[in-house]
Amino acid sequence: MRKVYADNGSTSFPKAPGVSDAVKKFLDDVGANIGRGGYESSYGVAADVYAVRHMLCRLFNFNNPRNVIFTPGITYSLNMILQGFLKSGDHVITTNMEHNSMMRPLHALAAAGMTYDVADPACIEKYFKQNTRAVVMTHASNVCGKILPIYDILEMCKARGVKLIIDAAQTAGVVEIDMAKGIDALTFTAHKGLLGPQGLGGFIVRDDLAADIDPIITGGTGSASHDIIQPSFLPDKFESGTLNIPAIIGLKASLEYILSVGIKAIYEKEMHLTARFIAGVGDIKGVEIAGESDTIDRVAVVSLDFLGMDNAEVAGILDTAHGIMTRCGLHCSPAAHKALGTYPHGTVRFSFGHLNTTEEIDYIIDCIKEIVSDGF
Repeated sequence: MRKVYADNGSTSFPKAPGVSDAVKKFLDDVGANIGRGGYESSYGVAADVYAVRHMLCRLFNFNNPRNVIFTPGITYSLNMILQGFLKSGDHVITTNMEHNSMMRPLHALAAAGMTYDVADPACIEKYFKQNTRAVVMTHASNVCGKILPIYDILEMCKARGVKLIIDAAQTAGVVEIDMAKGIDALTFTAHKGLLGPQGLGGFIVRDDLAADIDPIITGGTGSASHDIIQPSFLPDKFESGTLNIPAIIGLKASLEYILSVGIKAIYEKEMHLTARFIAGVGDIKGVEIAGESDTIDRVAVVSLDFLGMDNAEVAGILDTAHGIMTRCGLHCSPAAHKALGTYPHGTVRFSFGHLNTTEEIDYIIDCIKEIVSDGF
């Protein structure tokens, strides 16, 4: 059976060329730690890790590699920032497009005296209060693919001395992001648009915000070992314990690939595929696109609601009968589904990468037409 991967919003596949070879070579031939060894291979690994920090700065137009913090993923990054920064009495604004990686930490912090408002991205300005300390928001919805107006919101934040913290899960590696415009913190994951391994992510943070974040995980950093107090300098302040070095080495290979191909070329290819898909499914009776049905300000994520059918069953047939891999349900984003009118039943999500082909898109469209015409 033909196999078509259309779940890149969950994790990218295939990974960038060279990623698996880089991870294997490190594990087979190097294997050293950083900051915990006084020998050549350890110093070499440290140089490679620093190079990845530098490449991420280049990708996101930031000027200080030491402010790139590695974590196990965006969920950890958001928890470290939100729990370390927000205090009882603070107020934050978020959007109705958020993933549970944002909403659950905010809900937990509310029990400790922090308050937050959930706003439509177009109406955020009216939610600012005297005690608003941050706007925390996704860059693009993992349900409908809509890119949110982060730079417009950034200007609102600057005018009020409020921090802007961005979840770039669906945009890093796909959409150009310019931290030099003043974004205070950007969280990223390696395994989606950055085309790297799972289990690795991080955040890039400006010095003034970093100074106001208390580390919620402390321990060995390979530095200042004489002192029982956690180091205050970056990245060590937020990088206790051994890093996921094999994944970082894999990310180095994927970043080399992305920087060589170019973000613009990657985005243009994904939008070409997305436009073809939207055009192909737009006139199928009984199929509705969640959100806007164009390619303006969006990523390559399209959710379909199969009216009169069970979306989970449709996803099952796509997989078992046609070899098409999607994701159905609420996608860990119930707030977004409520805003889009697809709660509680959810949708079938198709998310494409630039390594998908037009032939695959056409095959998916034909299979959807067949399923709908059969009515099961």
